[in-house]
Amino acid sequence: MSKSGFPENFLWGGATAANQYEGGYLSGGKELSTLDAITGGSHTKPRMITYKTKEGKIESCTRDSELPEGAVGYIDPEQYYPSHVATDFYHHYKEDIALFAEMGFKCFRLSIAWSRICPKGTTEVNEEGLAFYDKVFDELLKYGIEPVVTINHFDIPMYLADELDGWFNRKVVDYFLFFCETLFKRYKDKVKYWMTFNEINFLRSWTQIGIHKNDKQAKYQAAHHLFVASAKAVQLGHQINPDFQIGMMVAYIPSYPMSCKPEDVMEAIRFNREQEFYIDVQVKGYYPAHKLKEFEREAIIIQKEAGDDELIQAGTVDYIGFSYYMSTVSTVSPEEVKYVGGNQMPAVKNPYLQESDWGWAVDPLGLRISLCKLYDRYNVPLFVVENGFGAVDKVEADGTIQDDYRIDYFSKHIAAMKDAIELDGVDLIGYTPWGCIDLVSAGTGEMKKRYGFIYVDMDDEGNGTLNRSRKQSFYWYQELIKNNGNQ
Repeated sequence: MSKSGFPENFLWGGATAANQYEGGYLSGGKELSTLDAITGGSHTKPRMITYKTKEGKIESCTRDSELPEGAVGYIDPEQYYPSHVATDFYHHYKEDIALFAEMGFKCFRLSIAWSRICPKGTTEVNEEGLAFYDKVFDELLKYGIEPVVTINHFDIPMYLADELDGWFNRKVVDYFLFFCETLFKRYKDKVKYWMTFNEINFLRSWTQIGIHKNDKQAKYQAAHHLFVASAKAVQLGHQINPDFQIGMMVAYIPSYPMSCKPEDVMEAIRFNREQEFYIDVQVKGYYPAHKLKEFEREAIIIQKEAGDDELIQAGTVDYIGFSYYMSTVSTVSPEEVKYVGGNQMPAVKNPYLQESDWGWAVDPLGLRISLCKLYDRYNVPLFVVENGFGAVDKVEADGTIQDDYRIDYFSKHIAAMKDAIELDGVDLIGYTPWGCIDLVSAGTGEMKKRYGFIYVDMDDEGNGTLNRSRKQSFYWYQELIKNNGNQ
């Protein structure tokens, strides 16, 4: 243990996602994914899915809406789709990885575009796509940077969504396993850390999992298929390389009771259970009793194949990866509170906390609270794989970007992690701040909502040079990594 409290082998790094960063959406043999058909938006303008009905009519709807039966994703030439170029890691990976190395990264979290490896999501393999990630991993390893790979991050090949109704269809489990096997065998000597699905508790619509209906019955049936696929992937990965560390990933947003009124406390329990349900299944290996009772009350019937429960029990993960951006508040009197923005959902305003310009509560102590809750409940290693501050950054006349607000945010959250390790005994293996380089916002599709230590010249309409430049936070994080978290 170093004097800072962080282990000497702590994985400092940064995190990105293919659909928000990689670009090259039809380059090198890649075909369409669902997120290639979602437009840009803003804090006040929702992102839209564009599609064709089975009668051939071009329509659009908000990203979490149900799509009509038979609707297929459609790229409208009149619309702007941020994922198509994003911030173009596809053509800038050497430059970007050199900048990550300059910061001192020990690891880099990225996702692999399923439709770049298996263009339709089936058993057809695109060698050019595999070769691209070989080059990326080789470049990372050249600098001693450990790849941390999210196998599937918020999208699905368009073909599987349009033709099979995505994860509602059990056949997609087998296609996903083929994808995993292809990755595990190809990169078994280059990648040690894997996560099966990004923010599995937020996979709820056509854009993320390809389902046309998104009522509770459909979503929980799809979730069951995701659980089975994850468990099978864990078992398969360990067979291919026993040294693999394969985790899950959840969006963790702790909720505090609005008051000590028992009903508010119970409401907070209910809220927290919703995200912990996904962790329970993947870490404990079974559906918790409260969720079975909910299914019973609401007449939700999960179709399982023989052996599914045993499979889920046998395929538990090695660690919990989670995003932490904010906390929220629970109350039985929602009409009496104010709502603010949040990560993929509205959140109740906490009167004791300030918010970002996008309405996300800033709560560093909430990260320590989350680490304590998760470690006390599950007692497996934890990995903070997303945490960050979206803000408008101003480029000064001399080219500098003074993002002291971001430095302040990270400094306080890292101090909270240190306390969780030193004072609470939490086993924390790493920290990868979100959007370590500027990328497209998943929630709004904007570029102006920036997270990175590295600025990318690109605006909300796709205009810009894509030139990279270092923000003030770049140098701060560089020094922090050099001192292993000692501020």
